[in-house]
Amino acid sequence: MTRFHYTVPVHERQTVTTGMTRDGTFWIEKGEIAYPVKNLRFTQSYIEVLDNVEMLGSEVRLSGDEGGVWTPAIKASAFRFTGVTEF
Repeated sequence: MTRFHYTVPVHERQTVTTGMTRDGTFWIEKGEIAYPVKNLRFTQSYIEVLDNVEMLGSEVRLSGDEGGVWTPAIKASAFRFTGVTEF
């Protein structure tokens, strides 16, 4: 996915956040982009994601809506998607 949009804390102490993907979400097969998918809603603890990191990218880029953060790409073994958007 390209970035998160509309992120809202659900449980701050456990770092659970809900939000949507934005600007391109793609199905990946064998390390290659297979096809685009609709934007997805997620509800996820960022701590759980970091606990499941399998790989980190070597480059960092600015991500986020307002102000943003410099971050590498992350491959995590688990991420909780909870729905699909209409667009």
